Amino acid sequence: MNMVHVLRLLRLLGHALSGALGCALLAAGPATVAAAATATPPVTVRYMLWDSGQLPAYRQCAAAFEQQHPDIRIKFQQAGWGDYWTALSTGFIAGVAPDVFTNHLAKAPDFVANGLLEDLGPYIRRDGVDLTQYPPALVAGWARDGHQYALPKDWDTVALVVNLAHARQAGVSLDELQHLDWNPRDGGSFERVMRRLTLDRQGRNALDPQFDRRAVARYGYMTPGAGGMAGQIEWSHFAVSNGFRFQDAPWALPYHYDDPRLAETLSWLAGLPAKGIAVPYQGGTGLGTSARFAAGQVAMVPDGAWMIGHFARLKGVESAWVPLPVGPGGQRASMLNGLGDSMWVGSRVKPQAWQWIRYLGSRACQQTVARTGVVLPAVNGLAEEVIAQHRAQGVDASAFLTMARARTFPMPIAANGAQVDALINGAIESVLMGREAAAPALAEANRQANALFRLPGGRAVP
Repeated sequence: MNMVHVLRLLRLLGHALSGALGCALLAAGPATVAAAATATPPVTVRYMLWDSGQLPAYRQCAAAFEQQHPDIRIKFQQAGWGDYWTALSTGFIAGVAPDVFTNHLAKAPDFVANGLLEDLGPYIRRDGVDLTQYPPALVAGWARDGHQYALPKDWDTVALVVNLAHARQAGVSLDELQHLDWNPRDGGSFERVMRRLTLDRQGRNALDPQFDRRAVARYGYMTPGAGGMAGQIEWSHFAVSNGFRFQDAPWALPYHYDDPRLAETLSWLAGLPAKGIAVPYQGGTGLGTSARFAAGQVAMVPDGAWMIGHFARLKGVESAWVPLPVGPGGQRASMLNGLGDSMWVGSRVKPQAWQWIRYLGSRACQQTVARTGVVLPAVNGLAEEVIAQHRAQGVDASAFLTMARARTFPMPIAANGAQVDALINGAIESVLMGREAAAPALAEANRQANALFRLPGGRAVP
């Protein structure tokens, strides 16, 4: 830039800027203005997530990150769960997807199969990122064939949330709730507690011979839904504690949804409404579990660790989290799920995107997230800090740590996830609504799901 151009720029700036800023620039002289005109602007990394509740925490992370990396700016995009995956898919197709995004194990297999995720392995090895700072299962979920498709950001297990006022009214102690067991034949102590917590409109519980199951005022339990191929909060914990396995290992085929132990588990759940002790399954047409719980219509529901804050904020409802029931095999079980941050393979700013992913997975950022209490961070030891923080606020959420120390299992992972999910969800929904018997419905859905795959050599999956 020659001096004539600099002076012309000075005059333009003098007209365009007013007040102290304009005067300061004009007084600075041609050299300063020329340097400003030729400075490289920061690189923008676009980051997308779905949970608005986590957005403030990650904005704090971005502010700290930008201080350390003044040449990088983080631009946030947020959309609710229902719109998130549509927006992401549209972005992939149009070539305008976010550089970095929060990923879910239920969606990742199809992204991997379509070559949409950058392998972070080379970056991890180059920069010596210590993956042992995370629980091994969280790292393994994002790995395949030597590639690493995300860094862990948080984790969750499932527990039961109970209305304590309802429990006290029914004479059910917190100690009882913390030591429940179940089986698919008579439901164990879990079903007996359901009966005690259930009331008809005359105030009789479901143990009373006069109980009217056609006029229930408060149900003891509610199954949240069909749950798709994972049944994360709906049924997986019951089925796995009964001996069921989704697959032999992540990515392994065949699926085992035809297992009789899953069929008897779902048959038991499907039979609870007929006894009047659980909310009848209505598909997607009725109130959800949290709404019914808040309204006092149901005394006990399962949910995930990401809902701790939600239930704590319910007005006029005193609740407690307790571990899931011990199953027939003598163990509690819970899905251990974890979100991760992935890079779009089409990003034009991959070096900067990696720096942001690395910071998101660092103790520094996850410590910031821990202080907000919105999720349980992936870095070892930080989940305990979040639970302690909730305890200081009067909420005992230690049941999630109990479940993390129990038998945990991963979400089912394989390609064609959307199609498998639709098949299994349809079968389970049909069972819960009483339209089909569990064993034949699941056997047929499992056959169709496995038929979507071919083994090496083109052989069909058995």
